[in-house]
Amino acid sequence: MRIEQSYIPVRGVGETRERNLWEAGATHWNRFDPDLLGEKTGARVEDFIERAEPHLEDGDVAFFAREFPSNAQWRLYENFRRDTLFLDIETTGLDHHRDVVTTVSVHRDGETETLVRGQDLTAERLNGHFEDAGLLSTFNGAQFDIPFLEAEFDIEVEVPHVDLRFLSQRLGLTGGLKEIERSIGIERDKPDISGRDAIRLWREYERGDRAALETLIEYNRADTVNLQTLFDVLADRLDESVRPATWPEED
Repeated sequence: MRIEQSYIPVRGVGETRERNLWEAGATHWNRFDPDLLGEKTGARVEDFIERAEPHLEDGDVAFFAREFPSNAQWRLYENFRRDTLFLDIETTGLDHHRDVVTTVSVHRDGETETLVRGQDLTAERLNGHFEDAGLLSTFNGAQFDIPFLEAEFDIEVEVPHVDLRFLSQRLGLTGGLKEIERSIGIERDKPDISGRDAIRLWREYERGDRAALETLIEYNRADTVNLQTLFDVLADRLDESVRPATWPEED
């Protein structure tokens, strides 16, 4: 689903009315006919399209994050896929007031980087990644990863954020990241490690075991890269769930 196929940012247009517009042939903004709606709603759609098109051309993700309902933020992904920053962290525990972040992996446009506590994991490096991103995606990051980073590094993460945990729940997929991956056929070539394992590996590294850090980094990176695969699957399924059964042919 692309942004320029969407009408739900407009007041008076929900998913049902949007689906009706698609079925009537308005499958793209440039195919919209205001006569398909009442006078006031049609005018609001035309006004939205007129305002939105320059922002889309400029790659202004923040504009669409403000305009789209929270349950439809996933629709930004197709247009801004290359600018989406996938992020996952490892910590020494669950309390961001007491525990600390050990590694942070980020993945964007095919490139993955892991920042390590005591080496290159700094507020400056984190902010650099956030500033370069158009869209942020995590799994449960709204409640865990982002509050942890903001508390420890005294930063504010303002990138538009799509949390894949909530997208998964919308499709009836519950449980942790790896459980959901298995349920939809995403496979890993290495055995799973738990949060406790991640803490243990970090403690072993602190005692001088360099191999333990390499293992921790490897799995942190795998979690992060797999977020993109998961988002791809979820976006396709959500797309199917909102589209009409028969998509009109376009000229």
